[in-house]
Amino acid sequence: MYQAQGGFRYIVRVAGTDLDGRKKLVYGLSGIKGIGYNTAYTLLKSIGIDPEKRTGFLTEDEVERIEKAIAELSKSGLLPAWMLNRRKDFETGENIHLIGSELIFKVKQDIEREKKMKSWKGIRHSLGLKVRGQRTHTTGRLGVTVGVSKKKQVQPSGGGGSKG
Repeated sequence: MYQAQGGFRYIVRVAGTDLDGRKKLVYGLSGIKGIGYNTAYTLLKSIGIDPEKRTGFLTEDEVERIEKAIAELSKSGLLPAWMLNRRKDFETGENIHLIGSELIFKVKQDIEREKKMKSWKGIRHSLGLKVRGQRTHTTGRLGVTVGVSKKKQVQPSGGGGSKG
């Protein structure tokens, strides 16, 4: 990690993700997949770190506290159940909060399960169509766009016709 004057780092690694050290901490943490602004703000307030602090000024101890809190989001009770991103998990039935590659993997797994069950959502996914009830008459079209070709205009003759 690049270390500049006064203990400031331009890149800070938290939970397997490189964060921009110039951003405020609450916005920097929202760069981690699975953590948005509200989750980051609540997390930081609950562990006693100022959300307005710049990410680059974090100490190693604070980074460890943040990583520990992120790892224990679902177990520790730092967040209410409605803020977790995977409530009533299909396999375990528990409320959990996933981040990073775990979240991506679980979402792909859910889509594959829907396709295998041949549910409405699964069929829409397999056909590459919109899933959540959006209109599809004019939007979401795939393939090459067909433009409208203009007709060639006939040029007026240049001259010499006179009446009568």
